[in-house]
Amino acid sequence: MAFFDVDETLLAGKSMIEFLRYWLDPDDAAFRDALAELGAVAEREGRAAANRAYYRLFAGVPSAALAEAGGRWYARHRRRPDAFVSSTVAALAGHRAAGDLVVLVSGSCRAVLDPLAADVGGDEVLCTELVAGADGRLTGEVARSMIGPAKSEAAAELLRSLGVSPAVCFAYGDHSSDLDLLTAVGSPRVVGGDPVLASWAARHGWPVLPA
Repeated sequence: MAFFDVDETLLAGKSMIEFLRYWLDPDDAAFRDALAELGAVAEREGRAAANRAYYRLFAGVPSAALAEAGGRWYARHRRRPDAFVSSTVAALAGHRAAGDLVVLVSGSCRAVLDPLAADVGGDEVLCTELVAGADGRLTGEVARSMIGPAKSEAAAELLRSLGVSPAVCFAYGDHSSDLDLLTAVGSPRVVGGDPVLASWAARHGWPVLPA
């Protein structure tokens, strides 16, 4: 199995931020205010708390409407010449050709990630799962925020369920928050120049792909 972080690993940008810009367009003031608030939450409480705060912005939205918007956003995004990290896309294609299962692991949600997975041939998506009420509307809460250690925990759960050894698996990540996921498999791959990951790569001989 090959696990791929998404933002700035597979996609060149940050999918959650780009989708929020699309969702709020043309309300630039609301977008800037939301970013400022999310940044303040991250500073005070960490990335997982900011992830949860992000999804509270969609409270009351019908899950079907969010899924439709995610599909429209991705269809537009993928046409950009800078939409993807080419080195990672090539690596993913190599895993597909080898018959490996491809798993996307991200703090984004299925509305954004399912179209991407269908496009690139992802077999599984491990992501922040949103909670919907009986009426199909999002509550603004999440079942689990797929940030940091949660990525390695979800990957381990999937590996156990399929009876696959982590030693024969690959993982790709670009940020220090992906370190738990990278160290949970036998063949980690660093994407880009994050200083924490670069240090680990140098010490342990991990390959580094260009961003």
